[in-house]
Amino acid sequence: MRALIALGIAGSLACISAAQAPSQWQTYSGVRVDSDPTILARFDHTYPYCEQEAFRRGSTDVNSLWHVTALRNCMYRHGIVDRGSYSYPANTLFYHFLDR
Repeated sequence: MRALIALGIAGSLACISAAQAPSQWQTYSGVRVDSDPTILARFDHTYPYCEQEAFRRGSTDVNSLWHVTALRNCMYRHGIVDRGSYSYPANTLFYHFLDR
């Protein structure tokens, strides 16, 4: 049973991706980051801070799942989240079937 739980956790972490372009992020209310200069300035200030925190809390390897998870956690705390279907690579495999 514990092996199945560990396998499930590892599988869920494997589906996490870090979207680095501002167009791939949005606020809690669904406003795209690149649509407003004020929000874009906040993103430009927050992303380097969260990148450094991800190096400390996660991993120094930017492709590591621990690094990506720490980065998304920090961005979420600052009010910026991934943009729905673009945040998970599984949607490219299923041609955005999960969006419907």
